[in-house]
Amino acid sequence: MTLFPFADYWTFYVGFTFFVFFILALDLGVFHKTAHEVSIKESTTWTVVWIGLALLFNVFFYKYALWKFESDPRLLDIAGFIPEVAAKQSALEFLTGYVIEKSLAIDNIFIFAVVFSYFAIPKIYQHRILFWGIIGALIFRALFIALGSVLMEYKAVVIFFGALLMITGVKMFFAGTEAQDLESNFIVRQLKKVFRIHPKVEGQKFFWKKDGLTYVTLIFIELTDIIFAVDSVPAIFSITKEPLIVFTSNIFAILGLRSMYFMLAGVMDKFAYIKYGLAAVLIFVGLKMVYLNEAFGGKFPIGISLGIIVGLIGSSILASVIIAKRKSL
Repeated sequence: MTLFPFADYWTFYVGFTFFVFFILALDLGVFHKTAHEVSIKESTTWTVVWIGLALLFNVFFYKYALWKFESDPRLLDIAGFIPEVAAKQSALEFLTGYVIEKSLAIDNIFIFAVVFSYFAIPKIYQHRILFWGIIGALIFRALFIALGSVLMEYKAVVIFFGALLMITGVKMFFAGTEAQDLESNFIVRQLKKVFRIHPKVEGQKFFWKKDGLTYVTLIFIELTDIIFAVDSVPAIFSITKEPLIVFTSNIFAILGLRSMYFMLAGVMDKFAYIKYGLAAVLIFVGLKMVYLNEAFGGKFPIGISLGIIVGLIGSSILASVIIAKRKSL
């Protein structure tokens, strides 16, 4: 049984969606009205702002869930149901889902850097291009989550995606840290058979006309999110079966993706081993879906999950910094 059925919480979904588009409009229409190169200082400030907003929302979400649970006869009739415990669990699931999505988003950042380099996109246009990429990401994530909320009810589907995450993690682990070549990428080669792909960006346009023909320039920004959603959405469903929590944690992580890109773009070479941490997270999350959740009576302890994920990412970052310093000596 879901704690947040859509029929009872559709107004929350609508209100949250309006809130998201309001802050995005504020971001583009006020704070980033004119195209400019985003500095590390500016991107760091915005990263802190987005993380702060997510944490504030988590506090609000706990209070809101507690208020709703305390007056929901459907839940209160369940033997042993304690509103405060359920509200705390929901808030912790949001936080864990947010951390997972934020961690996996780091891989998006590496891909963004490759795409921007491939199309020779000037830094002055990168923020606005990513903005429209985020809009597309919000739509595609909503569709993936809606589909996932139905499919994840079937054990076979859960095991399939769990195995997929583990295989992806193993492949990422052994892929190493070599630079990716878009020109030889399978997806790029297939897209070239369908679209006219222009090798350079023309301002901030996704489509560009020349001699009466329409060329695609930045479709890859949208495609990267579709590809990574295949990993990240099932990963969060391993933490919680509540679509509302999956949706809100995903969206908040995506909102801070642009600023995190600009903050890390210039120093990504210093985090050469973070991919191993991400690979370990994918393997762990896949293992939860395939075995651990069932072995622990239906759900692996959420607090331990959060600690393991933070530990894996933190240790990979620390290893990257230490090894980079040693190499520089």
